[in-house]
This record gives sequence, structure tokens and C-alpha cells, in this order.
Amino acid sequence: MSKIRLGEIQELEIVKKVEFGVYLAPSREQEQDRILLPLRQVPKGKEIGDRLSVFVYRDSEDRLISTVREPGLTLGQVAELTVVQVGKIGAFLDWGLEKDLLLPFKEQRGKVEQGKKVLVSLYIDKSDRLCATMNVYKNLRSDSPYQAGDKVTGRVYEISDNFGAFVAVDNIYSALIPAKELYGRAELGEDVNARVVKVLEDGRLSLSIRDKAYLQMSADAEAILRLLDSYEGSLPFNDKAAPEVIKHETGMSKSEFKRAVGRLLKEGKIEITEHSIRNIR
Repeated sequence: MSKIRLGEIQELEIVKKVEFGVYLAPSREQEQDRILLPLRQVPKGKEIGDRLSVFVYRDSEDRLISTVREPGLTLGQVAELTVVQVGKIGAFLDWGLEKDLLLPFKEQRGKVEQGKKVLVSLYIDKSDRLCATMNVYKNLRSDSPYQAGDKVTGRVYEISDNFGAFVAVDNIYSALIPAKELYGRAELGEDVNARVVKVLEDGRLSLSIRDKAYLQMSADAEAILRLLDSYEGSLPFNDKAAPEVIKHETGMSKSEFKRAVGRLLKEGKIEITEHSIRNIR
């Protein structure tokens, strides 16, 4: 038999009317499992036996209650919600209901600030209450319409030194920017523009935030020229520097840096000395 499900939108039957609202249950035979829908939420003309689509959550006194309002998030979904307050036990999010949704500190990833939007899923905690989590991985879908070569936008929701940056493309689909593709260009909680490198066997997306090599080389060359300007025309290292130095200063791998420097050298825009790279003006 069906039962009332916390955190979900479901269709329930009006089994009793009272001064302060109506009681709903999965059916008249299950009236003992009834739940209140407050009077101000009851649509006009509804009578015992009518069915209503409602969302079930807990009120400020932790009592199960229903609402005809559609929340910004239900179990199994991922959504962006606005932080309305940061308190002692976590942050509180606006999800369109009278009681704000708690995002506990232990479920946060990165800095959470009032007025900012965070990407979250819904879960039921050990006390049988609905809470938000920024660990959205298991609720992201792997049936995206994207193919290799497509440009996409997504939110970085976790960064791993071993695996790379986990991204929620369109806040819906599961994707990963491998660690070798990062070079410091992805920030936790920020949106990134990326290119689909391939669609994995399980349907998840592998991304790159760099263009194809022949296009990226031009962008990298321009970036090096801008960096030279910031160093007053002379970089204190050349293309023989350690990969870590190049990555820290430019955000590029050593091979990408060498390709771009090679183009600039061929175009006569720079010169390379024993310890530096200089503009040719």
C-alpha cells in the first residue's frame, strides 16, 4: 500500500475537514496516516474524497505537514537555491516554502555566503528531517544530449587532487574535468565553460576547459604577451623552467607553454635568453 512520502510531491485524498484545514491520506482506507493541509492552502471548492497534489515536509515544530506550493527542490533533484542566512548550525536556503531549508556545515563545500546561490540536493537526516547537501553527485543524470565537441556550461561542485573537478553541466548532468586538464582554471562553486572531450560508457561527460590545440595555442600566446606586459616586458624564466613554475605563473602545462612560446618566437614577437623571455618592441 502507498504511504505518505517525506520530501516528495504526491497525490493525496481529502479524508477529513476541520476548521483549520483538511486532513489528507493516501486513501480513505489509510486515514490513520493522515497529514494536515492548512486552511489557507486548501483550494476553493475541494471536498472530502477529492485528491490534491501536495509536497510533504516538516514545519517549524518538526511536525509533518503538506503544502500545495511547489518547492524549489524535491528528493532526487539538484537545484540552485539562495542562501538567506548563515547561522550557528549551518546555512538556511530559500526553497519557496514558509520554513527555510537547512544546509548543515558538514554538507557544505567551499565558502557559503548570504545572498549567494548554491547547488544542492535534498536528503533525509538521521532525525527524519529534510536537509540540503552540496554533495550532489548521486543525483546528477548521465543521459545528457551532448556529444564530443559540444560547448557546455556547468557548476564546479567538488575538486579532487586525484580525479579533477566534478561539474554539474546545466546543473543536471554529471561531468568531470580530469586533473591533467585543470591548471588552476576551475574554482569550487564557480561556473565554467568547457568542451565535451568524450561521452563515457556510463553516459557521464569528460570535459576540457581548453580549446583544441590549434585554437588554444593562439589564446595561450596572447596570454603570454599579457603576462610579459605585467612583468614590464621580461619574464624571469624561459621555456626550460620547471613545469611547476610554468603552471603557477601561466596556468599552462609545460608543453602548452612551449608551443605558445614557439609561435611567438616564430612571429618575431619575443626573444629567449638563458634565463628569461623578452618582448621585442
